[in-house]
Amino acid sequence: MDMFANNVRDLATEEFDTSTLLKNAARQADARNYDDLFIMDVDSHHYENESFGQIAEYIDDPTVRHLALSKAKIGGGRTNFQPSQIGFQDVGGRVTRYTRRKTEQTPPSPHRDITLARRWMDAMGVDMACLFPTPMLHLGMHPQVEMEVTLARAYNRWLYETVLSEERRICSMLYLPLNDPDASIRMIEEFGGKQGVVGFMVTSTRYRPIFDNAYMKVYRMLEERGLPLSFHAGYNWFDQSMSQLNRFISVHALGFTVFNMIHLTNWIVNGLPERFPKLKVMWIESGLAWLPFLMQRLDSEYMMRSSEAPLLKRRPSEYIADMYYSSQPMEMVHNRKALEVTFEMLKAETQLLYASDYPHWDMDLPSTIYDLPFLSKQGKRNILGETALKLFNIEPVWSEKKLRAREAKARAAGVGAEVGA
Repeated sequence: MDMFANNVRDLATEEFDTSTLLKNAARQADARNYDDLFIMDVDSHHYENESFGQIAEYIDDPTVRHLALSKAKIGGGRTNFQPSQIGFQDVGGRVTRYTRRKTEQTPPSPHRDITLARRWMDAMGVDMACLFPTPMLHLGMHPQVEMEVTLARAYNRWLYETVLSEERRICSMLYLPLNDPDASIRMIEEFGGKQGVVGFMVTSTRYRPIFDNAYMKVYRMLEERGLPLSFHAGYNWFDQSMSQLNRFISVHALGFTVFNMIHLTNWIVNGLPERFPKLKVMWIESGLAWLPFLMQRLDSEYMMRSSEAPLLKRRPSEYIADMYYSSQPMEMVHNRKALEVTFEMLKAETQLLYASDYPHWDMDLPSTIYDLPFLSKQGKRNILGETALKLFNIEPVWSEKKLRAREAKARAAGVGAEVGA
């Protein structure tokens, strides 16, 4: 009993550090030797509410700015855009990176979010990461459309000036307040060409149908500028369907697929791939298992009622297979055959992009892709990073850790060559 007690970590007093927390991930990355493998994470997160006092300073409307700063002061610099999830998404307190990340020590500069991102990226072997907010993923449900616009612009300005312009390893698909199409147009015009802005993101938890004609000018502008559009999944426990569920695991399993399933179905059936053939669309954080179902279901319906989708020139599944998808959370790990068929149906080696979803509780390490035996070597390289570079039309920015390792190997090889000579 005493021996066991000596091995128990005291999480209440132990100093919290991301690098320490992810030491096993770092060991795994070292064991697989990712030094020559460029890895880009297309879906990682930070908790922007931890910096809400700073973000509030970017709000244009002085009245709203005053209210936001007051709320931040009362909440100790924190605020919430969603109902409390105490006892649910924190998995009973077992995921210490939620509750204790605020105690992690960081230097005065660069910004805290940059330091934390570098730590987890280096531990996992990730070179670049696409960063998204967390509480704001529910902002599309705000009853006041102008509040979505106001907070989205403040956040985008803060993220660009504080993080993206300072750290080339971090990029983002900026929040697009789609409930206001005109504001979305202005957002694209303002941020579309800025460093680190690789596209724009729509939060999927919303109810206005994406085939609304008011959105066509938004899609056209993105297509003309070559900027990808992503739909980032989420859930709403207060949705009438979801409110029947009594466990978070149920809401999480269905909610993160249902909203993207509805939007993707609307996108296909209303012929948007034909109207905007060059617009690259990506679906984030819904996993993969829902896609074979939807491909088969829509194909079956379309073959019987094709007159209801007159703009389509191909089967729905063919359009779906030409879109892009993030890998996390990757299901079917215990059914390799089902996973392999899913990858084949999605043309995963060219259309799938690795995502960790760090620091959330259901995160995936790069090994989730790297260890799959049915992928070709080039397929793994594509999914882990090269497809993202093509999709976002950017150059790779390697981590300093990998650059040093490669330089050391080059020096060693040079010395070996001289000795051989």
